[in-house]
Amino acid sequence: MKKCLFALCLVLAFSASSAFAGEPIPMNELPDAIQKKYNDMGTFTASFVQELTNVSSGEHEIRNGDIWFKQPSLVRWETLVPEKEILVLGPDVAWDYFADEGLAFKYRVSGLLDSKTILRFISGQANIKEDFYIKTEWDGADKVREKWGKGYAVLQLTPKEPEPGMVQAYIGVEPDTALLRQVMIVDFYGNGNEIRLSDVKTSVPVDASLFSFVPPEGTQIEDNTQAY
Repeated sequence: MKKCLFALCLVLAFSASSAFAGEPIPMNELPDAIQKKYNDMGTFTASFVQELTNVSSGEHEIRNGDIWFKQPSLVRWETLVPEKEILVLGPDVAWDYFADEGLAFKYRVSGLLDSKTILRFISGQANIKEDFYIKTEWDGADKVREKWGKGYAVLQLTPKEPEPGMVQAYIGVEPDTALLRQVMIVDFYGNGNEIRLSDVKTSVPVDASLFSFVPPEGTQIEDNTQAY
């Protein structure tokens, strides 16, 4: 579940725009510009490609699906390939449903968001400058820029309170708009979680029913609402 959430909180401010038409924003002003994009965003939909890399085995897994987001902190993240997984953060309850296994996990949203992590980003309680140490230059920065290409301004984010699921992150933003376009999250073991979005739409109508979930009949439910 957290693989999706950690990634999502860093891609919420993506935009469909891809043309760099204006003057580059000074690098030291980008964190504030990124935060403003997030704060001003009411809704968000997109398709995604998620690439998971296991360092120890060298294996790669590619996932595809769709995302819907609506303030405050309502999320639906559907993975379609290679297997169907539905992650829903409603007003009070979060569900993580695996269709092939007929298995669903249930959590209290307040418990998830109360943890002092990047997850607070989803609730609008977090601030990129308060929750991360931010660098615009570091050893290896040119390597990241070369790999990602596309002329993005690249920032390194180090959580002030790291968790096993995220000890480092890299974000690529459009230099003239501060719109986030690409994210790489690294966990404690060095595994990578990269997200690329397409067909991104912001400030569009999003049906509230997307943020509720009823498990299909016969689903095995693991209720963790008392675990936080």
